[in-house]
Amino acid sequence: TVALLFAALVIHGVRPGPLLIQNNAEIFWGIIASMYIGNVLLLVLNLPLIGLWVRVLRIPYRIVFPMILLFCLIGAYAVNVSILDLELMLCFGVLGYLMRKLDFDTAPLVLAFLLGPMMEVAMRQSLLLSQGSFGIFVTRPLSAVCLGIAALLLLSNFLPAIRARGRRLAAVEPRV
Repeated sequence: TVALLFAALVIHGVRPGPLLIQNNAEIFWGIIASMYIGNVLLLVLNLPLIGLWVRVLRIPYRIVFPMILLFCLIGAYAVNVSILDLELMLCFGVLGYLMRKLDFDTAPLVLAFLLGPMMEVAMRQSLLLSQGSFGIFVTRPLSAVCLGIAALLLLSNFLPAIRARGRRLAAVEPRV
């Protein structure tokens, strides 16, 4: 969640870090104040409504799920009055469901979805400066190390499957 907050700050042109309070004090204190106000309002509203929330929680999932889906569809369509938005919402919903079933974390996908457009612009600018050469991404030691670490992390996700496949093959094939 902190990464999502940082991503939102970056999208709005605010650089998170040690100078956030000094350079953007109004945003920092606005976030702190909104958290306090939100917590107080939740306390004031939820204490009298505990009985209602208990009754809502007793509604069967087979009734609640279609209602939530309907509200999501109405909201997605109402934003731009576009069928494409509904299709995108359904595709990302299925993707999120599959990720949840396969035990993947969904927060990195949301973060990539938020930061993706900015990364595309920066990559396009870098490629224009280098006249289309991807070598510009490894000219500095820091960028080369970061790309190497990213590649290792990506490969580490596939290592357990490769090892399991090797063990299965070793168990099936007789040694000569």
